[in-house]
Amino acid sequence: MAPISKDQILAHNATLQRHADTDYEYLGEQLARRNIDIDTIKTQVASFGVAIPSWGVGTGGTRFARFPGMGEPRHVFDKLQDCGVIQQLARATPTVSLHIPWDKCSDWSELRQTAASYGLGFDAMNSNTFSDQKDQSHSYKFGSLTHADAATRAQAVAHNIECIEIGQKLGSKALTVWVGDGSNFPGQQHFRRAFDRYLESTRQIYAALPGDWRMFLEHKICEPAFYSTVIQDWGSSFMAASALGTKAQCLVDLGHHAPNVNIEMIVARLIAAGKLAGFHFNDSKYGDDDLDAGSVAPYRLFLVFNELVSAAHEGVTGFDPAYMLDQSHNVTDPIESLMSSAAQVQQSYAQALIVDRAELDAAQTANDALMASRALKRGFETNVTPILQRVRAEAGGAIDPIGAYRASGYRQQVAKDRPAVVGGSGGIV
Repeated sequence: MAPISKDQILAHNATLQRHADTDYEYLGEQLARRNIDIDTIKTQVASFGVAIPSWGVGTGGTRFARFPGMGEPRHVFDKLQDCGVIQQLARATPTVSLHIPWDKCSDWSELRQTAASYGLGFDAMNSNTFSDQKDQSHSYKFGSLTHADAATRAQAVAHNIECIEIGQKLGSKALTVWVGDGSNFPGQQHFRRAFDRYLESTRQIYAALPGDWRMFLEHKICEPAFYSTVIQDWGSSFMAASALGTKAQCLVDLGHHAPNVNIEMIVARLIAAGKLAGFHFNDSKYGDDDLDAGSVAPYRLFLVFNELVSAAHEGVTGFDPAYMLDQSHNVTDPIESLMSSAAQVQQSYAQALIVDRAELDAAQTANDALMASRALKRGFETNVTPILQRVRAEAGGAIDPIGAYRASGYRQQVAKDRPAVVGGSGGIV
């Protein structure tokens, strides 16, 4: 079930194919002079995938207002259709990460079949204990998994276990747990007791994990709790994951860190400890801005991938990170932003693959700071776009995904079937 006609994609590619082929051949010659086989890099890039967050295909917002977009998805089946378009054109997003209860439906078997018809599978499940739902018995205003009230904690635990059960029906293999629990005033919360309650609650969730599942613990330095957050940095996340067991690992969201934190070093530390779950890719200027991946700090994204490629190159035991985009699209078409971001993540991976590891190791061993930096910069400054174009074209995708998407008129077509949302509203998503 292809949302966009294959003939349309082929026709759009035909206008670009000659130049794309020429650029690929030229880049291949450049890389050959560095003893790098472009087809080998292409094969590695083709096997790379990043998951789409189901909530990402809707228009985002700010803390103050949300301005609806045209043809927004009405329910999870519409979301899958939009995700199908992204995978059809970009060929880098083979899985979708669902959020419960936002994505609840009456027939999980039908949802799984629908996803498969778009060539999609399901990534990690995401629970929601940061906002109250209709008919909920206990409020999360003052916390969920760490709430002082045992009944509220039990409710939050039960919801996470429900997410695991739904994920099993869909073929998911992981649960992402993020809580907004914390405090807004000094003295409001007993720090140690709150952390102990978090461990008590997550141990119950952990015990419900199937044998082949993982539990991703996500940290966030602030928001919505602006004085303290229970799982506020990678240290707290690591403490919790270590206490829970081998199936619990630390998820790194690129926006969830204090300003100027060396994120690539955090990644390296978690790899060394065997506790790197994976990533939520986005970008930020001031804090957790959820901007498009690489839109502000593409070199930082590359440096993160340098650590990942290095770990894979060295054969680090148990190294198996999961990758997902996590962004808020306030002023762009979400489908376009997600395709662009997926390509940016692919690009950073490809650039890291062409770093000369022997040259970098030699420079590091010799304490030659300039040559070590130069080895990285040579990879980062290489235009690998022709590789990405070839990967997409060979997989039946679009050489220029955004151009093909706009030419298809998909957004205008779905807007006819999806009623416009009237008026703005508060809330980030």
